[in-house]
Amino acid sequence: MRKDRQRIKCLGVLLVLLLVMGSTSSFFQQYFSFPRNHNLIQGREGLVFLSIPITATVSPAARSALHRSGRTSVQTMAGLQKSGDDAKQHPNLQVIPGGQSIGVKLKSSGILVVGHHLVSTKEGDKSPGEQADIHVGDYLVEINGQQVRSTQDVAKIVKDAGNTTKSLQIVLRRDDKQYKVVLPLALDEKDQQYRMGLFIRDSAAGVGTLTFYDPQRKVYGALGHVISDLDTGQPIQVGDGKIVHSNVTSIQKGASGKPGEKRAIFFNEDQVLGNIKRNTPFGIFGNMGEKLQNQGDPIPVGFSDEVKEGPAKIYTVVEGQKVEEFDIQITHAMKQKFATTKGLIIKVTDPRLLAKTGGIVQGMSGSPIIQDGKLVGAVTHVFVNDPSSGYGTYIEWMLKDAGALENQSAETLTGSRFLFRHQKMEKLGN
Repeated sequence: MRKDRQRIKCLGVLLVLLLVMGSTSSFFQQYFSFPRNHNLIQGREGLVFLSIPITATVSPAARSALHRSGRTSVQTMAGLQKSGDDAKQHPNLQVIPGGQSIGVKLKSSGILVVGHHLVSTKEGDKSPGEQADIHVGDYLVEINGQQVRSTQDVAKIVKDAGNTTKSLQIVLRRDDKQYKVVLPLALDEKDQQYRMGLFIRDSAAGVGTLTFYDPQRKVYGALGHVISDLDTGQPIQVGDGKIVHSNVTSIQKGASGKPGEKRAIFFNEDQVLGNIKRNTPFGIFGNMGEKLQNQGDPIPVGFSDEVKEGPAKIYTVVEGQKVEEFDIQITHAMKQKFATTKGLIIKVTDPRLLAKTGGIVQGMSGSPIIQDGKLVGAVTHVFVNDPSSGYGTYIEWMLKDAGALENQSAETLTGSRFLFRHQKMEKLGN
């Protein structure tokens, strides 16, 4: 009995040792680190370096190397199959990089509630809106059977109701669900006006930077981050909006603990550059009829697996409307399996930009990042304690939100190769 126990114990120890040795071998490490997604650009060669001796070519003509069944593909590595991995091929996408300063005017989809306030009545101070269980962050969609699109609409309905029913039948939107509430108006003793007891807002405006324009699909992307309401911190749900010309008049230089900003004005507001259809974590997106006068020619797009740590450039405006090129360093390129906003860490190295702005400043969000002649990302955030550094996002996430990037399988397009190449590992030292 004791011998059986010892034999089982030895077998268990041996099995653990085999598992440890196997999991640390280069073969298994390469197998499990094989990229789940790999983007292929039509006409380009995609490489994945492996330390195991294997060579394979994946193309529409080589069906044995890449087999797709529905949405699942299977790669064969030295007799082992790894399923669930996608090799996606995209057309040879080229877009025009931006860098232009733009004015952003965004109208919300409904009237956003940004706070409550007290109304002085005969019964004391109270907020009818809060008593009606209307929350900060709710959107007022309809009042007394009328759709509301502006704060002026609300003011008129409240005034009319004050002379008649003294209450409001409100349809509001909260977390993508609609609710109906009744709000009895309160008469303000000070000015004899009926009040809701709510602070409301219907729009937002600011200055940012255009990231790209796709001349084929007539779409653009800008900012690189979501537009949120100043008071609630919530993303603004788009009802309507437009981008217009903007002129940078001055720069407030950034310093540690105090981010700088571009000071700019809108002009030629009647000349709309494009509309705003989406406000996502990766910026604002919409349609633009044609490229701007100070935009250049299309350049290739670089996906996240093509970005490397090292020198790059950004395009942005620091005076007037002149787009200039400045040197930066990509200090860290994070490997992302899913779309997240902070994929790149960048540092401004250009002495001219450092002297003018101190690094990254507010209003620079959306400035395109160029590496090896490809558009690879956009500036999104500045480090508060180090304005020379900040975050960037990969351009592919912005392209997808703009509708400029279509996911297509390698079997539907031709002209690309996907190669697995053996990379010999040499021991350093004695």
